[in-house]
Amino acid sequence: MGDLGGKPQGQTKAATIPQSAVRGHRSEDLDRLFRATFFHSHTTVLEGGADEPVYRPGNPHRICYTRDYFRSALHEIAHWCVAGPARRQQEDYGYWYAPDGRNAEQQAEFTRVEVLPQAYEALFCAACGHPFRVSLDNLDGEAGDERDFAVKVREKAQALLKAGLAERPRLWCQVLMEYYGRAHGELETALEETFMHPS
Repeated sequence: MGDLGGKPQGQTKAATIPQSAVRGHRSEDLDRLFRATFFHSHTTVLEGGADEPVYRPGNPHRICYTRDYFRSALHEIAHWCVAGPARRQQEDYGYWYAPDGRNAEQQAEFTRVEVLPQAYEALFCAACGHPFRVSLDNLDGEAGDERDFAVKVREKAQALLKAGLAERPRLWCQVLMEYYGRAHGELETALEETFMHPS
């Protein structure tokens, strides 16, 4: 299949979700695409402007991401893709979350539960040609081993592709690839091109 092009640009701190200055990656486009794709089937919208990301069930359900951050939007969609129907009826899906400043034990639990959502996020980044680097999200605490976490996330993303993506993440990847002009490429190749390995 065709080359999806574009190499990751620059390195950023791993403790936060790096944002891109690449033209064409605007969060408001994700809001519109998500609504067009999932509103009728799941009565769910994506919206930016939040100080902190949160999922709020209701009519409609709202996936709220941080400010206008493209990567935050993709990350919150990944959590939505992980959550089943019962979880999607609870605020923030009823998940455990300890804020920044986690100790080593809390951070180990954080990385354990973040492998799947970050694997989906890596695939979403690949689908739209946006660089991906894992986020340990713990600036004021024990960060943990970024390399080890990156290996786990990448292996999980590859395993998801091999097994076949579930309906919502598969459809979202398809929509992103079409919108960003990458529909003729392969997601496996794009993942290799966009996944940034810790140095």
